[in-house]
Amino acid sequence: MPFASKSQEHTAYNALFVDFMRLLRDYGVPVGLRELLELNSGFEKGIVNNLDDLFIFSRLVFLKRVEHADAFERAFAFYFYAIDIPAVVEGDYELLNTDQFRRWLKKEIRAGRLPNHALWEYSPEELMKRFWDTLRKQMEEHHGGSRWIGTGGNSPFGHSGNAARGTRIQGASKNRSALKVIGDRRYITYSDKNLLREENLRQALETMKHLKNEGPYDRLNLDDTIRTTARNGGEIELVFERDLRDKISVILLIDNGGYSMTPFVEITRLLFSKMHERFEDIATLFFHNTIYERVWKNVQRSRFLSTEQLLLRKQETRLVIIGDAAMAPEELEVRGGAINNYSDFNKPASLYWLQKLSQRFPHTCWINPLPREHWNRIHGAYTLNCIKNIFHMEDMTLGGIKGMVDHLSEK
Repeated sequence: MPFASKSQEHTAYNALFVDFMRLLRDYGVPVGLRELLELNSGFEKGIVNNLDDLFIFSRLVFLKRVEHADAFERAFAFYFYAIDIPAVVEGDYELLNTDQFRRWLKKEIRAGRLPNHALWEYSPEELMKRFWDTLRKQMEEHHGGSRWIGTGGNSPFGHSGNAARGTRIQGASKNRSALKVIGDRRYITYSDKNLLREENLRQALETMKHLKNEGPYDRLNLDDTIRTTARNGGEIELVFERDLRDKISVILLIDNGGYSMTPFVEITRLLFSKMHERFEDIATLFFHNTIYERVWKNVQRSRFLSTEQLLLRKQETRLVIIGDAAMAPEELEVRGGAINNYSDFNKPASLYWLQKLSQRFPHTCWINPLPREHWNRIHGAYTLNCIKNIFHMEDMTLGGIKGMVDHLSEK
């Protein structure tokens, strides 16, 4: 690309990477004008000389939280390399529902590399393997693109290219290490939309705190001691304080009845185990579909605790309810629950008990294993939304657990 004039360079700098910033927002990375100006300032200072420099520098500028790292790298790959990486882990069946997989499948069928009825003739595992193999090959063989920074191409950012105007950046990216880093998918497990895994769940729960001063006054507060001694004209007065401890108390209520929760047994078990590792003061209770006048102390639902007794717990107790919230409206709204022939219609409806729990425990969150995008179009959406109007509700993704932690943490 011919060197741009000073006026042309100034114009290009003013608009440099605005589209990239918009793309990052579309991918869920919170960026704004401040980061864009900081990036452009780096160009003016000569920090960026090739595509690898740009990848590292823009990542430093735009990334503030690790859960956005995978989204940033996917956006970078799409913008600069025209490689569209789906936001799923390799091996995750959710790949089959992505636009990237559908486009790839149509392309393969059109090219004759797959038959028209590939979805019937090949197993999901085989199709997913073919998709990821194709993507890896595309990343290994990539040699440029319309936004390539370096030599040749049509990029407005580089040199020796064909663009009519643009910003001159010296040097070329020879090893394409940025693309290799992106291909490793090192941060996909920390993505907010990712399914829960042992490593990211532990990290999310660690941020949930309820710190209080407890125990004897046996910790010397050096700053207050110096301040008090100075006020006393030099006469030493030792100031002690109590230890700051995490005194959070948690009640975990799990829906373990009915077939609708069966697909979520493993992920519920994982959340259950990690919460018990994280919190010392935690009690687990069970219910079927929704909560009535009693909850159960064991999985078999043979030993019960009255909901009135549950309501006597300390108000600052954190209540976490796990269930899909999808049921017949009668189970939620009719007196006694109307779930069998032996229902006692003299007893309050479930809505009564849910509202009592919400009023007693302001720090309550309902965790729904159903993906958030399905909440309004499933069988049982009516009751789900009724419960969502009573409790703060999150889905069982990493982002959902972080939302739960934010809601339950002491402000």
